[in-house]
Amino acid sequence: TGAVVAAPTFSLPEAIGGRRNWDYRFTWVRDTSFTVYALIRLGLVDEAEAYMGFMERCFASANPDGSLQIMYGLRGEKELTEQELPHLSGYRCSKPVRIGNGAYDHLQLDIYGELLDAAYLFNKFGPPISYDMWCSLRKLVNYVCDHWNTPDMSIWEVRSQEQHFTYSKVMCWVAVDRGLRLSEKRVLPCPDRDRWFKVRDEIYEQIQERAYNKELKCFVQSFESFDVLDAAVLIMPLVFFCSPTDPRLLNTIERVLLPPEKGGLTANNLVYRCAPCRLTVCMWHGSFTMCCFWLIEALTRAGNYRRDLLMRALVMFQQMLDYGNHLSLFSEEIAQGGELLGNFPQAFSHIAVISTAFNLDRALRQKRL
Repeated sequence: TGAVVAAPTFSLPEAIGGRRNWDYRFTWVRDTSFTVYALIRLGLVDEAEAYMGFMERCFASANPDGSLQIMYGLRGEKELTEQELPHLSGYRCSKPVRIGNGAYDHLQLDIYGELLDAAYLFNKFGPPISYDMWCSLRKLVNYVCDHWNTPDMSIWEVRSQEQHFTYSKVMCWVAVDRGLRLSEKRVLPCPDRDRWFKVRDEIYEQIQERAYNKELKCFVQSFESFDVLDAAVLIMPLVFFCSPTDPRLLNTIERVLLPPEKGGLTANNLVYRCAPCRLTVCMWHGSFTMCCFWLIEALTRAGNYRRDLLMRALVMFQQMLDYGNHLSLFSEEIAQGGELLGNFPQAFSHIAVISTAFNLDRALRQKRL
């Protein structure tokens, strides 16, 4: 179908004996859009083209307001009702065992940034997108312009109160930015261009003004959680939201590198998702594999200008590879003792490995190290 499954497993726990046991046998717009980047970098344009075809079919079944679901079944199914299976004991008694995924009807505005970025890269390295696809993408950019200032559940799919998450704001900026770039490079009709420029700048200013804590010297999780550190903000240099050597970003990286007991997110070169002082799930569960590689890639990009950061990225990358299993496959999370946690193998993790390896290799070649 062109869809890419997030993981072929379900209800493998994020913590042994815990309740965060989810079904990942679906295709997330976010995960698969990142996959397009990795596939293109490897020269696998056919697979990327198949995914774009899958998304075109999803456009046809968009919600009445023009929005997309955050995830679909592998054949484009929209209703993915979550249910528990009480007759099963779960992996090492980790209950409940769930099938289906209740996040399918979440509002997660970041997906439009990932999708537009994938379309932009596909158009750049693969066959040019069609006019019909451009019309669909244009509608999505307008949807983002209308709703970017709405609170959502964002990348971590927080099943509680919606917030103005920094990650979602950054990806909304990406959605508008890539729409503008596509229009310019392909000379595609864009009747709302002036509005897009205005909204893109407005989102950027909001993030700089409301998501940066000058006292802590770092970007924070959301406009509401102004003292919560979140590794998801490491996406900023990876999507060209800011320079990899921007002082605000470098300050954020330095704080992420601190151990949790000192207000950071890193222990034994493993990166946790969020500051444990506010999100107890952070330390109780494992470190997030993708975030580990995002940190390394952020260091790599800054390392193009600072050799010390590039060498640190290289050391961390080599150490991270040791956490793969005997087939060099990675899970969603890694426990402090090195045990693989969560659904396995996870696409998110391997996408991050590929992207980091590609950019680290290029940086090392340029530096001739």
